Amino acid sequence: MADNISNANRLARDQRPTAALTAIGMNALKPIMHFQVSMLRMWANSIERFAGNYEKGLAETTTTGEQPSDKEKHAA
Repeated sequence: MADNISNANRLARDQRPTAALTAIGMNALKPIMHFQVSMLRMWANSIERFAGNYEKGLAETTTTGEQPSDKEKHAA
């Protein structure tokens, strides 16, 4: 029984540095993750703007194209 208690104490004592190192590592990663998320948001925003400009340009080309007149439609 005493052996189990000493093993439990040793395990608890050994895990403290691991938990501390994990916390330090996570705190170090936090700014990097924030930077990556902001870059991803900028990239997604650029793609959305590109898609909007593409659709706008596509709509302009279809509406500004010459429409055949009624005479040309009936002649064909």
